[in-house]
Amino acid sequence: MSFIFGVRWQIFGPAMIALSMTRKRGAGQRPIDYQIGLHHRLRPRRETSAGGEFKRKAIVYHGQAAGSSQVAANAAALMLESNLMNTLSVTLPQPDDWHVHLRDGDLLAAVLADTARHFARAIVMPNLKPPITTAAAAAAYRGRIHTLLAGKHDFEPLMTCYLTDDTDPVDLAAGARDGIFTGAKLYPAGATTNSAAGVTDVTRLDRVFETMTEIGLPLLVHGEVVDHTVDVFDREAVFIERVMEPLRARHPYLKIVFEHITTADAAAYVGEADPRLLAATVTPHHLLLNRSAMFEDGIRPHLYCLPVIKRECHRQALVKAVCSGDAHFFLGTDSAPHIIASKETDCGCAGIYNAPVALAAYAEIFAEHNALDNFAAFASRNGPAFYGLPVNTRFITLTRDNNAAHPQRCVSEIGDIAVFQPPGSAPWQVFAES
Repeated sequence: MSFIFGVRWQIFGPAMIALSMTRKRGAGQRPIDYQIGLHHRLRPRRETSAGGEFKRKAIVYHGQAAGSSQVAANAAALMLESNLMNTLSVTLPQPDDWHVHLRDGDLLAAVLADTARHFARAIVMPNLKPPITTAAAAAAYRGRIHTLLAGKHDFEPLMTCYLTDDTDPVDLAAGARDGIFTGAKLYPAGATTNSAAGVTDVTRLDRVFETMTEIGLPLLVHGEVVDHTVDVFDREAVFIERVMEPLRARHPYLKIVFEHITTADAAAYVGEADPRLLAATVTPHHLLLNRSAMFEDGIRPHLYCLPVIKRECHRQALVKAVCSGDAHFFLGTDSAPHIIASKETDCGCAGIYNAPVALAAYAEIFAEHNALDNFAAFASRNGPAFYGLPVNTRFITLTRDNNAAHPQRCVSEIGDIAVFQPPGSAPWQVFAES
């Protein structure tokens, strides 16, 4: 017998110490199964390259092998770690996507199934041309989505209102009352794709925010200032000081989602608030990449999004926040399709299309950081809790499989769409259960 990594095991080969574990949960909740063996004890240290790709370093040992050489122990540990990583499996309630762009027309027809096959519900962004500014427009858009679904997927689109300087609080409240609106989206005018009709002065909407507070309708915020004197990498942090903090002071009981946060500043700010009133979505690409990825061996237009990807210290802060299972943070892909011709041009569109690979990418992040036991909170529970909706009763299982393949492109009638390719390929398969 040898004492290695803080556990006792017999040196009969790696398979002898692979374990399966079941985490018991509260009454009425399905247990989460993990086939992870000793992965949580054997995770190698990681470093991140300039482009955000993980590289292996030495195993972190918790003891010294007795009666065997260190070289042999190293080899056994590496083989074990590889085997265990390749047999990871986690079962959880089917997730929802709390921030997605489905577009309209031919693009909607091309991308809808990629979201609907993986997620039970999704908050659908309203920045179309023209934007969804009324309850009638939202109901019509939802109808187009349902028509394309045609019973192929059990998927519920949750509609949002695009706020403008002239939003009618009466129409907004009626839309919420009639089950059309699940939230209202604040785009600072000029901040991102199709935001030209957005809000020029947040204080002009105080009457709208009062109505939203009264009816409990969440405000979904694209949190960046539109000020060309502010560095593009600082616009989220400046937004907190200039806009978010005064807004919350004027409307302390307004429910707010700080969408697709990208900085340590935003993670800390959200984490200090009451999670019933302020929460945040986090995308897979902001968890996997730092800003150097956009410039690795040339310009990478398919990694350009808004808010832009930030420095490595910010990526690490986001990973720490989501992997903790903290109730403030939940899944929002910000999957945003554009045809390749609109990305690979002298003034390319902002947006990353990640819907086909998002769940696999998130699972890899949690596995890499020994946090799969918190994955269900981030992906399946925190979002419904904030929105006051039930957790989905259907379950899915994600299994790590080196043979898993993800599409490179999505084909549409108006042109192909490049699919986000996670560093390390995120080799996970998604299987639907009951």
